[in-house]
Amino acid sequence: MRKEIEIPELTKVSSKGQLVIPADVRKKFGIKEGSVFAISTKKDMIVLRKLNTKIKAEDLRTLKLIEEAWEDIAKNRYKVYTKEAFYRVFKKW
Repeated sequence: MRKEIEIPELTKVSSKGQLVIPADVRKKFGIKEGSVFAISTKKDMIVLRKLNTKIKAEDLRTLKLIEEAWEDIAKNRYKVYTKEAFYRVFKKW
């Protein structure tokens, strides 16, 4: 019995670095908007692995904001508040 060889799909990267996953591949792996992936590299390969996680889009946005905040801190782009002013800003947030 011969093993069927799977022919790879071709896709392109957009100017924003986005990669289109072909529809039949999305269907096969149950990939929907908001699906989360781990990405790793080895030599000349990029490997994507769909994660089965219950992480919400809101959680991902929060993580992105935290990442941006750390970047601002690292680049000295932050404000210094008194304790009272900080609590006022935090309360509004």
